[in-house]
Amino acid sequence: MAISKFNYNSFNVTPVAGRALAFDADADGFTTASGSSMILIKTLTASSSATLDFVDGTSDVVLDDTYPVYKFEFINIHAATDQADFNFQVNVAGASGFNETITSTHFGGYHRSGDGASSLGYQSGGHQAQGTSYQRIFADSNNGNTDSSSGHLYLFNPSSTTFVTHFMARTVGRGSDTSNASSTFYYTGGYVNATAAVDEVSFKMSSGDIDAGIIKLYGIADS
Repeated sequence: MAISKFNYNSFNVTPVAGRALAFDADADGFTTASGSSMILIKTLTASSSATLDFVDGTSDVVLDDTYPVYKFEFINIHAATDQADFNFQVNVAGASGFNETITSTHFGGYHRSGDGASSLGYQSGGHQAQGTSYQRIFADSNNGNTDSSSGHLYLFNPSSTTFVTHFMARTVGRGSDTSNASSTFYYTGGYVNATAAVDEVSFKMSSGDIDAGIIKLYGIADS
């Protein structure tokens, strides 16, 4: 009896594989199947990190026209400095410095753990009007031992050279008032005002390091 081997080149074994093998009733017992529509590309873990940067083509990062939508997930982002904001910025292809022009809007709310106060409103300190600063997506992080923030950020068609790149973020965490901590959330939306491909994304705190936390980058296919 002869031994048959699969051709290595017939398998999609890249980190962003979109196809997979599945079993069926055919003679060879296999068929191709679609992978998950949300593909994990890269995970970065902070450890007293000044920034966490995702750069297309570096360290297995894909941030190009492979996917129409990219999603970043933030898991337990812990600030080293109290009342620091969690921010992001981008570079377009060929640029450096993470100072692209952004127009954005930003609102949020909180509820104190002691039930003494709550609020919902626009946060003018977190928006930009053709600004080039890092964009705030969570404000006043608490650096207590049990405190962190989590959430996500979407980039829509960042490889486009015809349209600006839109983004949308949602975050939740524990507010900075340690004597009466609060559940706090923020919604942020806007666009990078450049008709050039966005291929680098940077995350950092407004002061101090990202003490701990995880950021995951996903590509979303068929979107």
